[in-house]
Amino acid sequence: MDTMKIFIREFPFTLSVGSMLSSQEHLFYYFRGFELKSNPDVSQVDQAVRQWFKKFNVYDEARRLEFLTLGRFDLFAALSFPEADAKHLETCLAFFFWAFSTDDLSDEGELMTKPDDVQAGHNISMKMLENPDDPAPKYPYAAMLHDLLQRIKATATPGTYVRFIRAFEAWSQSQVKQAHNRHKDRLPSVSEFILMRRATIGAAMVEAMVEYSLDIKIPDYVFQHPIMIAMSDATSDIMTWPNDLCSFNKEQADGDLQNLICCVMMERDIGLQEAIDVILQMIDDRVSDYIELKSCLPSFGAEVDAELAKYHKALEYFVQGTVVWYYKSPRYFRGLDVTDKEEAIIQLFPKSNNTLS
Repeated sequence: MDTMKIFIREFPFTLSVGSMLSSQEHLFYYFRGFELKSNPDVSQVDQAVRQWFKKFNVYDEARRLEFLTLGRFDLFAALSFPEADAKHLETCLAFFFWAFSTDDLSDEGELMTKPDDVQAGHNISMKMLENPDDPAPKYPYAAMLHDLLQRIKATATPGTYVRFIRAFEAWSQSQVKQAHNRHKDRLPSVSEFILMRRATIGAAMVEAMVEYSLDIKIPDYVFQHPIMIAMSDATSDIMTWPNDLCSFNKEQADGDLQNLICCVMMERDIGLQEAIDVILQMIDDRVSDYIELKSCLPSFGAEVDAELAKYHKALEYFVQGTVVWYYKSPRYFRGLDVTDKEEAIIQLFPKSNNTLS
């Protein structure tokens, strides 16, 4: 059944995020057990990465300025990699430029409902991965990835490098699958969407970048431990579900219903505000899950435990910084300040020219 076609509920004109935004100690986007910190070196690397991005000619001047201004990726990098040195931070910021420009191809660009074209881009990048020592491909998104891989490989462990590549493969293929869902007007179940969303947000790539950012050295077998896998799933959900809350308004204006809010509304037959409240509770439950799992993590020996503690602290910084960035970035709220308010009533954006038919 084309479930999207029967999802005909009219959205209200406004939604409230008052339950998210009461005081700093209780703001929705400040999580129990997660700390927030900012990297002071971001200003010195931002201009260099902007020039790096410019040389790939992904956008014309006006579109590039809009992409960078609305994105505030400098803030994102500062909050997400607060302890990286300038060299590693530069690569992390370049990673954001590449990942978001690539993601926008299928999320809001001309390829939104063209899975074959998304697949073609995926194939170019995969061919590059099979021959990493060949010259960079002309396709700009694959060329950026080629450059990033050289940077990562220079200082990361072989395991980190392989984990990034495997994560990219899963992320890129998930973009193709999501394009198919849009093309077929298919809205997945909540459980199916959660699994797919962990891939489409690139959570495993993020984990590899966290390793790279501090040149953390953790044996490969540690990542296969069931508690490590469960903790990974939890942090993925904690940083992903708030993204669906924040990006919903922008996406509904584009006619894109591939969002957890829509899946919850559909599956539970409830309204928009009710679905938001359900997801808020889901997020809080996942924070509790993560804290409990972390307390049960076994010892892998003193040396590994020290690296693992550094990794989890950095990953927690990333998750907390990411969610704060969602609320502070114009990318999702178009200049509306929704931070540090007891209640924020958000007007739903009107339909855009990108609306899916």
